[in-house]
Amino acid sequence: MVPIDVHLLAVRDGESGPEVLLSRRAGGVYASGMWHLPSGHVDGPFEDVVTAVARETSEETGLVVDPAEVRAAVTVHHRAPGGSARVGVLFEVRRWTGTPEIREKAVCDGMGWFAFDALPEPMVAYCRAGLDAYRAGIALALHFQEPDDPIAYDPARDRLRHVRGPGPAACEPPRTVRDFVERAVGRIATWTDAAWARDNSNAWQVRGSAGGTWFVKAHPSEKFHRREVAALRGWVPRLGGAGPRLVAADPELRAVVVTAVEGRSLHGAVLTGAEERTVFESIGALTARIHACPLPLDGAADGIVPVGPYDRMERHLEAARPLLEPGDEEHVREAVAVARGFGPLDPVVTHGDLQLRNLLLGADGTVRVIDFERSEPQPRVRDFARIVDHFDGRDDLAAAFFAGYGRPLTGAEEAHLAAAAALDSVSGISFGTRSGDPELVERGRRILARLRAGTTWPYARPGGAS
Repeated sequence: MVPIDVHLLAVRDGESGPEVLLSRRAGGVYASGMWHLPSGHVDGPFEDVVTAVARETSEETGLVVDPAEVRAAVTVHHRAPGGSARVGVLFEVRRWTGTPEIREKAVCDGMGWFAFDALPEPMVAYCRAGLDAYRAGIALALHFQEPDDPIAYDPARDRLRHVRGPGPAACEPPRTVRDFVERAVGRIATWTDAAWARDNSNAWQVRGSAGGTWFVKAHPSEKFHRREVAALRGWVPRLGGAGPRLVAADPELRAVVVTAVEGRSLHGAVLTGAEERTVFESIGALTARIHACPLPLDGAADGIVPVGPYDRMERHLEAARPLLEPGDEEHVREAVAVARGFGPLDPVVTHGDLQLRNLLLGADGTVRVIDFERSEPQPRVRDFARIVDHFDGRDDLAAAFFAGYGRPLTGAEEAHLAAAAALDSVSGISFGTRSGDPELVERGRRILARLRAGTTWPYARPGGAS
């Protein structure tokens, strides 16, 4: 008969996050000198596992646990390097009476609280497997070690296998993407959906079993993947920490792993008027830094030839035509014709999707930028086309942005900005309708309504150049 172990997962809130109680084995016991969860065996056929974990907790730590406070956490089917097998049942407990202390000094010489991101070494591999499965939210796991595996946890010989429950695997990506990520940064404890609410958005925040946080993105097309990788390898490092660092990229999977960027999204952030002005001045300064980055030597990003700013007009109009208001198409065509009359603008490095949802505000007030799948050499007004939506009725924000940018727009740039915003609105209405993004649709309708009303962008040129 396979023995049944019970393990205590006593969890408390520490200064830097949740902490777990661990004890260090000592004396002539198995895995002496290694850290482990307080644990023991079920005492015969008449003791249930909940009673057993409460008893073992009291005997080893002095803590008194009410069985009603015991919560099932994870079950691990384990095989040791020597070949013996057992089933371990881990129980989470967050309320107890007493203070933990070493009660069995002959077999335990250490006890303490440890953050999940800073677990001690050496640790019994069996125990570490249970902790990792617990952090991943997995109810059942396998941990079958090989004969030459060490007893202590070794990341190079991590034998943990998750057994999925019924239904879809929550927000996790395909196995191929999970394997790619774990080869890059190690075993992942948790996957959290970080995508926008539309079908072609695939992004996750991941936390490693040994600590660390990253973001993973799977691009919907090769073009988007190549653009993002080219930006992350090319101009983003020149921002000096105002963007993420590329950790790994896989062109076959069209996936990237990047470092986490500190800050909260400016999308929906509630700020005072003074705070808004400061933020928009910082956005303007960051935009100027992006535009000052050197263009790729061949004028393209990693082999991607940039499309002219108006080359997609007919395609966008055709897709959006059933959704447009009367007169919209004529106004869009007129704005593009006026812009073309000024002649082409020089290309610069652009982000391509510069809007508040891709901008973060750090605790120190620093504005940072993410998401580069639309980055390519284009006229600089491309990066203004979405930001200007926030300037309607807010001359103070326009002035702050262009003060940070370092100069106002020229007359030619104003005309091209009106055309760029009009085409972006048409594209946004069509794409937002297909993908279920009502905010994108409404932004497009607002800008086209201004165009129909004859509104250009006077607030984009304070004191303006002609």
